[in-house]
Amino acid sequence: MGGVPVKHHSKSKVGRRRSHLALKKTNILVCEKCKGPIFSHRACAQCGNYGSKK
Repeated sequence: MGGVPVKHHSKSKVGRRRSHLALKKTNILVCEKCKGPIFSHRACAQCGNYGSKK
């Protein structure tokens, strides 16, 4: 059973449900060693450091 909607959902109802599906902005930080841009909780793409570790 199922698969067929019982009632119509208005555009506003669907939009309110989908309001939480938008992608969030990614937080870009600065590498402490080479001052290059890095993503949070990732190793630096330029120098390969992760925090104070190589």
